Amino acid sequence: MQTLLTALFLLIFSTYLIPPISALANSCRSYCGNITIDYPFGLPYGCGHPGFRDLLFCMNDILMFHVSSGSYRVMEIDYAYQSLTLHEPHMSTCDTIVLGGTGNGFAVEPWREAYMNPIADNVFMLIGCSAESPLFQGFPEKHLPCRNVSGMGCEEYYGCPAWERSGHKRFGSTHFGSGPPACCGIPFEAIKAINLTRLQCEGYSSAYNLAPLRLDGPGGWSYGIRVKYSVQENDDAFCGSCSATGGTCGYGSDGIRQVCMCGNSNSTSNCDSGQ
Repeated sequence: MQTLLTALFLLIFSTYLIPPISALANSCRSYCGNITIDYPFGLPYGCGHPGFRDLLFCMNDILMFHVSSGSYRVMEIDYAYQSLTLHEPHMSTCDTIVLGGTGNGFAVEPWREAYMNPIADNVFMLIGCSAESPLFQGFPEKHLPCRNVSGMGCEEYYGCPAWERSGHKRFGSTHFGSGPPACCGIPFEAIKAINLTRLQCEGYSSAYNLAPLRLDGPGGWSYGIRVKYSVQENDDAFCGSCSATGGTCGYGSDGIRQVCMCGNSNSTSNCDSGQ
């Protein structure tokens, strides 16, 4: 009798926890604070595109973005330009230099690389890197990867008040002829992952440029990580067909296969196909 009651309780409990497909479909478009969550993103498992599963989490009306390098606060999702703006507290800005190697940097899982990466106009400025850093292997014979990105770079960043307040105008040499620079600005594409431990750096800053004109000094830069996202054209077409027939775009329990959620059933194409 006790076994029967236990089984009955588990059945009722699991039914309560797992919403029906129709309820999931209706809850896929949602909000976290003042940010709209829509395709290709989703908060409940099964909503959105499988390439963005287990990516966004809403905690006390604060939207968080989680990848292999760590967690970031989502400041904005720009669906028109397919981009997100991220922030993390251990990132240096023009007002604060954060050292100690505590920053996340930025890296995504290999399987996510096809779906998202920082925009080309995003500079990562690596601070206080060791002379043994992989950035400087072969130095001085080999050219350093350090450069300006969209008019933003370390030479201007040195003019920020934070460098003066830190008590160290520059952490090391800034002349390539006598040693690695104190700050090295690079585009994400140069090394594909910003990992402070692997790169042996004390800190980092990140800034992005959305304007076509040159910005007026580092005090006017936009600090944060601007990530471009995309889905393959055939996946977009699948979701377009699904939405046009009243369905909601999602993915199956395998976390890979796209499905169209149609009321009380799923379809592998759209809600008119009956499949």
